[in-house]
Amino acid sequence: MLKKITELHDMARGHSRRKLALAAAHDAHALEAVINACKNNIVSGIFIGDEQKIREIAESKGFDLSGFTIINEPDNAKAAALAVKMVRDKDADILMKGNLGTAVLLKAVLNKEFGLRTGEQISHLAVFELPTYHKLIALTDAAMNIAPDFGEKVSITRSAVAYLQQLGIKMPKVAILSAVETVNPAMKSSMEASAIAKMCDRGQIKNCIIDGPLAFDNAVSKKSADLKGIMSPVAGDADLLVADDIDAANGLYKAFIYFAQAKCAAVILGASAPIVLTSRADTDETKLNSIALAAAVNQK
Repeated sequence: MLKKITELHDMARGHSRRKLALAAAHDAHALEAVINACKNNIVSGIFIGDEQKIREIAESKGFDLSGFTIINEPDNAKAAALAVKMVRDKDADILMKGNLGTAVLLKAVLNKEFGLRTGEQISHLAVFELPTYHKLIALTDAAMNIAPDFGEKVSITRSAVAYLQQLGIKMPKVAILSAVETVNPAMKSSMEASAIAKMCDRGQIKNCIIDGPLAFDNAVSKKSADLKGIMSPVAGDADLLVADDIDAANGLYKAFIYFAQAKCAAVILGASAPIVLTSRADTDETKLNSIALAAAVNQK
């Protein structure tokens, strides 16, 4: 059972250091995040971007670039393609977004010729350390898929479960969220939650325990579940929350951080390697945690 975000840092340090390819590395925030992760022995960094701008940023910020590989490619799209190819060719283990649009990076990731396609839906997984919960809890999808259909939701769930397994959670407990804990034909979220749970029961989604529909309180509070007479191995002990759409997930994500003072880490899944997309609004701690989450998995 993982209880602290810092355990992800320890896991990342516990094996050979992963190589992170930063696409369009001429970005002060991303550069600082990777350099900080390198100082903490979490990853080693490869910077792909406008070398002159990278060195200007480093000089102005006092960053030491000794020991880092720098590949000069001023064009953002080409820098993204180079970074993706490095990951595909196993010259890097993690892909990270620098000073370029998310759409530009994902276009390279999904390129049929040299990309990192796996057949699964590209999705966002966040992991939180909450002072009011007894272990780390994950949430998907708060950033990538606006209104996933049933098949996409199954794929998102499958990817998140596989990642948690790589973090050592052998049988993740998954709560498919709805506003209610009973199946209501008028509520799409409850119908889909029930179907996904049944797929797990019949072995169509493996190596996890899924229950749904579960309202948020039932998923995280055993007391709430008991009061409602819900008998479930997931209730009050969820490892993963799967929200119905981006509005629900994003609201939970930000409530955890701003109201519950959660510590957070996040990665993009669905590609053949983890992808780090940090925001300028993210704290330095969150950026470091996200790189650690990407580096902690036991990659094959």
